[in-house]
Amino acid sequence: MADKNTTLQELKDIVKAFSKERDWDQFHTPKNLSMALTREASELMEIFQWSGSKESFERVKEKQEAVQDEVADVLHALLRFCDMTDIDLSEAFAKKMIKTAKKYPVKKCKGKPLKYTELDN
Repeated sequence: MADKNTTLQELKDIVKAFSKERDWDQFHTPKNLSMALTREASELMEIFQWSGSKESFERVKEKQEAVQDEVADVLHALLRFCDMTDIDLSEAFAKKMIKTAKKYPVKKCKGKPLKYTELDN
């Protein structure tokens, strides 16, 4: 498997089959899956706790397998959430990118780490 030749639907199908084999649908509510997603993201963040921004790139190299595992756990939870709530992730992403591009026009935000509400009009 590789990003360039694996679709989101294929990944969703893998996650769905994995959960179905274990009879976990009963536990995979939007509430529980959103909590799992947050927990997994927190475990990813924990790897970088107490490291500086530049140092965080070194942590990725030092803890490559742990970082990959946590990223995979985040994706697993997100894909399962989308599957159980009938969200087309690609469509949701495309729509959100259009909204985000309007909030962050290149001319106003390029090179600035500011929230859209803080950008000059």
